[in-house]
Amino acid sequence: MSAPITSQIVWDGVQVEITFHQRRWKSDFDHIELHVEEGRIIPVTETGYRSHFLSAGIVEEYGGPEDFVRAWLDHETASSDWKKREEAARQMSLF
Repeated sequence: MSAPITSQIVWDGVQVEITFHQRRWKSDFDHIELHVEEGRIIPVTETGYRSHFLSAGIVEEYGGPEDFVRAWLDHETASSDWKKREEAARQMSLF
C-alpha cells in the first residue's frame, strides 16, 4: 500500500481530478476516485464523483492513472447512455 497519487487531466474540455490508491486497504484492489466541477459531465458519473475499485495492476498496464482514466472515458463515449446524456446537456430543458 502506498500514499494516494492525486493528479488532474482535461478530458473533452472538462477538468477531472484523479485520486489513485494502489492496493487500497492492503487488499488486492486498486481504487480510483474521480471528481469533476459542478455542472460538468463525463461518461462514468452523473454526479461529478465516481469511486471505482479494480484489480491491482490494471492501472499500471495503461501507464498510470491519467492514461487509464483517459482510456476509460474514451471507451465509455461509445455507450448509448452517454450519447443521450451528452445530447441532453447540449439542449435546454423546458421542464
